[in-house]
Amino acid sequence: MGFFDRLAAKKNASSATPSEPTADPSATAANPLRPRLAAARAHLEAQDLPAALAIYEEILAAAGDRADILVTISGDLGSTGHLASIIDLIAPRYDAQRHGPATGLNLLQAYLALRNPDAAQHVLDILFSLDRPELEDRLHGFSNAIAELLVQGAESLPALGEPTGSGQRAALSAVAKVALVSISKPIWFYGLEPLAEKILPAKGDRLRRIAFAQLALPGAYTDLPAAMAKPEDELARLSRALPLWFAETFYFSPHYAPIAAVGVLTPPDGSANVPVIFSAEWSTDNLRQLVDSSTGGLDYIVTGALTQKAGDSELLLRIWEVKKFRERKQLLVRWTPATADAELLKIHEQLRLFMEWTPEKSGLPYTAPASPRVWLDTLGASLGLFLAEKKILPVESLPPLASTFEQLASHTANSAPVSLAWLTLNSRATRLALTATPVEATLSPDPLVSQARSLG
Repeated sequence: MGFFDRLAAKKNASSATPSEPTADPSATAANPLRPRLAAARAHLEAQDLPAALAIYEEILAAAGDRADILVTISGDLGSTGHLASIIDLIAPRYDAQRHGPATGLNLLQAYLALRNPDAAQHVLDILFSLDRPELEDRLHGFSNAIAELLVQGAESLPALGEPTGSGQRAALSAVAKVALVSISKPIWFYGLEPLAEKILPAKGDRLRRIAFAQLALPGAYTDLPAAMAKPEDELARLSRALPLWFAETFYFSPHYAPIAAVGVLTPPDGSANVPVIFSAEWSTDNLRQLVDSSTGGLDYIVTGALTQKAGDSELLLRIWEVKKFRERKQLLVRWTPATADAELLKIHEQLRLFMEWTPEKSGLPYTAPASPRVWLDTLGASLGLFLAEKKILPVESLPPLASTFEQLASHTANSAPVSLAWLTLNSRATRLALTATPVEATLSPDPLVSQARSLG
């Protein structure tokens, strides 16, 4: 289901009833509001929502009962990611009998994207009552989407820098705040800055900006605050490590400027920060917040959800095009402990192929890891140590490192990146006065590794 596509645009104008908009009513020269609608749209595309809303309020005061006006405003707000504004402006004015289904579909999709199943169900019931056979398949699709929200739990991702909201997060406090930490280079690189020109590829000016968001873990924890207060478990680490892996991969491409975005919660009582666990997938409004908080904006965002049951895992990725705030592609993979490496390499390859990833020829050559599970555990541990060293997270929040070092040691000899990751991981653990490395590792003979070792 596409977001905020106008039903009327798919119809011939001669077949539309008087209560529906025609193919593109605001485009006719006879429409005196066309220039104002176009001006509002220009403000939206320039990311100036207040200016657009001021124009919309003016238009709605004069023509707020016109079907063509409502569908145009809701469509433009939706396609640019301003979902809450659709609800604020359009929901109080919408009457299905007078305004037809097009605006109702836009409103329904806004409620779904904001993870409000009760309001979405109300609008869906109204649309079903119109008894339009040509809409039945589409409406049944929305009914399934609402059911999925109810099964997952409809609690939405809190706004960045805003109170955490209701439900389980209320137990953390009504004024706890969530912030995103953006990692713009491979997490194992930090500490090797003097070797940047030899390790990292050069970047040009015309780059596609892509963000990989921390994955949601729907239904994974019955007590979310308690889970966030403990050192991260395997599932929580994967939810952060997978975006780090994808972002690292795209850093070694000449066409991309990637970031990985992970959440940190700041309690209001002055106690230590904790890593966030997202129990629901990111909504389009959350994507807008991420875009607005990213220097230079973004072209693509990859979100997703990770679930685990009886040891079997499933990863769903969603690739979003920011310009139109539409979902371009879904990738799905399932694995057991025995098949994890092979299946993770498959979705890694699918993502690269879809995004037309090509390897950079300068800097350290990129190759996919021989064991993604070991590499992901390494990236997750590196992130925790990095955030602890930056005093964003307390050292006490980190899980033990012994198993990470033990697994990583068997992969260092034949890989320069793995050897570099070993060095920065061990160095950071030493500076944080954590347990000494439990094993010795044979490092790659690559000259870069020798140079990195000499940095201390």
